[in-house]
Amino acid sequence: MRRALMMVLCFCLSGAAQAASAQWVDVKRETLTETLRLDGMIEAVRESTVSAQTAGTVVELPYDVDDAVPEGELIVRLEDSDEQARVEQARASLEEAQAELTDARQNLERVEQLHERDVASQQDLDQARNRFEAARARVSRAEGALSEAREQLSYTRVHAPYSGIVTERMVEVGESVSPGQPLMRGLSLEQLRVVVSLPQQYAERVRSEREAVVTLDGGTQLETDGMTFYPYADQQSHSFRLRLELADPEARLFPGMLVRVGIPTETREALWVPESSIYRRGELRAVFVRGPDDEPRLRQVRLGSRRDGLVEVLSGVSEGESVRREALY
Repeated sequence: MRRALMMVLCFCLSGAAQAASAQWVDVKRETLTETLRLDGMIEAVRESTVSAQTAGTVVELPYDVDDAVPEGELIVRLEDSDEQARVEQARASLEEAQAELTDARQNLERVEQLHERDVASQQDLDQARNRFEAARARVSRAEGALSEAREQLSYTRVHAPYSGIVTERMVEVGESVSPGQPLMRGLSLEQLRVVVSLPQQYAERVRSEREAVVTLDGGTQLETDGMTFYPYADQQSHSFRLRLELADPEARLFPGMLVRVGIPTETREALWVPESSIYRRGELRAVFVRGPDDEPRLRQVRLGSRRDGLVEVLSGVSEGESVRREALY
């Protein structure tokens, strides 16, 4: 290491004439925020499994796996002849009950008129009223039966609860299903979020500061909207689950993708020089410091973090010194 340093020093002295026109840059002191880098995973906010609500035979499956489905579209249809028959029967019963109610109302009106002329007795009036109330109750029961039959019929047609992508289909056409049996699974790409496991030692800071930066592998930063900090730790890893809502998910984002999550941990003062000013030879890292006569003098340094074309110098230079912008090679 020392021999390499001496060789470079000799090189510098021989090139003193060229150094007179070298460009210099001051060593700058700026605040550095230490960042914890974690791997996060994108997941869908809306992901669900649609199950059967009635028994029947599958007769139609308009969509398959990976198909895009608009909200409210039919995704599964069951054979419905029995349900249709029950609806028709319930409708006929309702019509019969309504006819009886009409007859009972007309009869009550006649008896009330006769009772006013003292032609009909109080007992006749009471019987007419009771008959009318019974007919009205039968209409209510018939309406309830028709509503239930229609609801059972609606269960034979399964619709998409939201716009999304079909991720799994559990049944085939011709298969008999029972209530509660899973039929199809899907998710929405319109609402996505990032989940990440946070080490215990950083939990208190994140809980109070609530700062995090989510980026893709290429460096593109994703806009977040809200952070959810789970109030319990994993029993094995002792890490906390952190959830970040994505404000405007891009079309290239999909559940299961990995992203980078940066968590600010602490701030400190640091000295910075351009990345281009670093001289590298094997394990040697050095910079050319400006001497009294504008001569470049090689000085070994210890480096730290990097950002935006700058590199942190942990030791070897001081604030106010100048280094050559481009290292001599």
